[in-house]
Amino acid sequence: MNCQLQRGFSLSILFLFLSQYSTTITAQAPAQPPLPPAAKPPLPPGPPNISAILEKAGQYTILLRLMGTTQVAKQINGQLNNSNNAMTMFAPPDSAFSSLPSGVLNSLDNEQKDALVQYHMIPTFLSMSQFQTVSNPVRTQAGDSTIGSFPLNITTFGNQVNISTGIVNASLGHTIYTDNHQLAIYQVDKVLLPQSIFGPHPPAPAPSPAAPKKKKTAAAEDATPSTDDTGSSTASGAVRLSAGTAAVALVVSIGVAARACR
Repeated sequence: MNCQLQRGFSLSILFLFLSQYSTTITAQAPAQPPLPPAAKPPLPPGPPNISAILEKAGQYTILLRLMGTTQVAKQINGQLNNSNNAMTMFAPPDSAFSSLPSGVLNSLDNEQKDALVQYHMIPTFLSMSQFQTVSNPVRTQAGDSTIGSFPLNITTFGNQVNISTGIVNASLGHTIYTDNHQLAIYQVDKVLLPQSIFGPHPPAPAPSPAAPKKKKTAAAEDATPSTDDTGSSTASGAVRLSAGTAAVALVVSIGVAARACR
């Protein structure tokens, strides 16, 4: 009987010890880390899709909206469907657009918005190292249009790449995307404002002076009608002719009268 009590007591003590030990381990266990955010779906296979790349990168909603309303995204994706075409894009984030003066984008017409978006694109592939060998001015996708020309000037200092529009000096940021042969997209810290749209415009030319009136020649003055004392207008030549005719008639009349007297 005493042995059974001792065995039961020992088991109770062991159970109590194990319970407390388990509670201590549970309390000291580290907290589980939060679950990572859901990964964005991978880019679809095939030619690069510039809209899908910027959407995956995030923080480019204003640029994407401009590319959509101007149909530039559709145009660029169509160009990239041809593997012989290449493109380099400078992508300003939403914060760069937010730093523009209020109402700047709304003041542009559709043609100017189209030129602004395509001004951020160069129709060739440029890696980071190739920026050091470009020749200025650099032709952009905006090219030459009815509203002006749209060149860029690119300079490098070591690993830093600077872009000048004549109005804005921007710096190249990190690489958003590159496939090393057809498409490269780099972030820039400012919206590239072209001189042709945002620069001062020359004043309109003054109207040309009126042509001086031509002076009348002597022959024209002789042919100009003159007014006699009676107020009737006759040509001077006609007046001289009439006077001569009257003189001849007078002489003839006197001659006839003399013969009659004989």
